[in-house]
Amino acid sequence: MSLSSPSPQPLELVENLTTAFGFSTFRAGQQEVIEAVMGGENVLTVMPTGAGKSLCFQLPALMKPGFAVVVSPLIALMENQVNLLAAAGVRAGMIHSGRDRALNIADWKAAVAGDIKLLYMSPERLMTRRMMEALQQQPVSFFVVDEAHCISQWGHYFRQDYLNLSQLRVVFPQTPIAAFTATADRATRQDITTQLFGRGQAKVFVNGFDRPNISIRVREKTKGDGQLRGLVEARRGQAGIVYCRSRKGTEKTAEMLHAYGIKAVAYHAGLPDDERKERAKAFLEAPNMVVCATIAFGMGVDKPDIRYVIHRDLPGSIEAYYQELGRAGRDGAPADAILLYGVGDLVVRRKMIDKSDADNAIKRNERRKLDAISAFCEANVCRRNILLSHFGETPSGVCGQCDVCLPKR
Repeated sequence: MSLSSPSPQPLELVENLTTAFGFSTFRAGQQEVIEAVMGGENVLTVMPTGAGKSLCFQLPALMKPGFAVVVSPLIALMENQVNLLAAAGVRAGMIHSGRDRALNIADWKAAVAGDIKLLYMSPERLMTRRMMEALQQQPVSFFVVDEAHCISQWGHYFRQDYLNLSQLRVVFPQTPIAAFTATADRATRQDITTQLFGRGQAKVFVNGFDRPNISIRVREKTKGDGQLRGLVEARRGQAGIVYCRSRKGTEKTAEMLHAYGIKAVAYHAGLPDDERKERAKAFLEAPNMVVCATIAFGMGVDKPDIRYVIHRDLPGSIEAYYQELGRAGRDGAPADAILLYGVGDLVVRRKMIDKSDADNAIKRNERRKLDAISAFCEANVCRRNILLSHFGETPSGVCGQCDVCLPKR
């Protein structure tokens, strides 16, 4: 069932923004995206972590007739957004395999009755024949594909179950699709557009990637725990994330920090669901906790006062690195991003790629991405400029606060 609504005037948008979310103005880039979504256009929006992507589909969903279906790759991400909306007085629902069936049914009925304007779903639940047929009978205002890089095999977090989302444009040809991601280079953006919109038209918004409040540093990795411990101890009392390559690495790092009196926990996909939820909740509420995590932690963590992100191990790509460091300093206050780089990490990453079951084209792309992050670490020019150039932006002078621009810091 397709829906249409007249494009709102800017004053109407601001009034609804204030009423629903308590903000008096939009952040940079938000209003243009919202107007496009309200106008019924297909959109792909690339907007950095902390820039307010969620509002770009949440506000239109509240204003348009019917309800929006939001596809999300992680249960934690869905639950976090639904809880944040509830805290703002906006009722939203979700359907995923991690919930009791009765709760899923209750949220579906609420959406059908018009009591819910945003219905979050996992891709595997959305793309069943039964759900697709049921949605065809409902007033779906538009589909949202959150973390849209998951649909691209060139992206940094490809999810096989996202591929079926390409069928949305076939089954719902009159229903707009709005895709959002924090980091996607040119090739990934093109692939997302092809997968979701085919030859159909889509408006692409690429907003500024610069996070000037985050100081970016790369340090040569040393043996032992002393280097990492020193970095965390220098920031004792602050909330931070230490990203590790493996589950074992998160456990070992958290135990080491805890032994030195630092409030630290490990977080990875191998933990029981209840324990992961408990640790994520504790981190959101505590002002001084350190989470030692794999990439399973991050998406959906809306904590504004994270003061630092440390990469203990080399990320697999610049896209992954930039999305992860962007979780620091979302409140706009100064924050640190520190990457520990050693040749040994590069060797390990190359072996992981070579031993994977991916086809040769994907392996070549993964090696290209690894070469790019390695070149970033070894560069002797402004690191922020390298990152901005990678995402297609033209830097304006040196940043003045990366380790290259300020070598004595």
